[in-house]
Amino acid sequence: MADHFEYRHVVGFEETNLVGNVYYVNYLSWQGRCRELFLRAHAPEVLADILGDLKLFTLKVDCEFFAEISVFDELSVRMRLAELRQTQMEFTFDYVRIDAAGAERLVARGRQRVAFMRGPNTATVPTPVPEALVRALKPYAPSPRPRSSV
Repeated sequence: MADHFEYRHVVGFEETNLVGNVYYVNYLSWQGRCRELFLRAHAPEVLADILGDLKLFTLKVDCEFFAEISVFDELSVRMRLAELRQTQMEFTFDYVRIDAAGAERLVARGRQRVAFMRGPNTATVPTPVPEALVRALKPYAPSPRPRSSV
């Protein structure tokens, strides 16, 4: 089993700028899409809860770029759980370009912190991360570090 959830994407013309490379805001959009597809595939009960009163607030998002990509490049967006707290979680995203021969190149790396809230829009309060999501994310969590004997 892979240590990441993967979203495959082929870059379209609408995602590029006048110079022909991908406009930066698309990387952030792909983070959200990857997260949504993960929920759809592994925690559909959380999606049902979002239709109720569960809210996901993106608190922080960033992306560091290493190489440019352009139209028709095939991209693998690989999401991992970086941190899980009582009411928040943080994901990392590796953006890997895959060429026609299958060779891979890391082109960007991103992070996203999400908080879980409940209640009406004027009175939302933090709520624990849904248990179904905690279970679904277990395979994508960082490995525990060995304890030092010192």
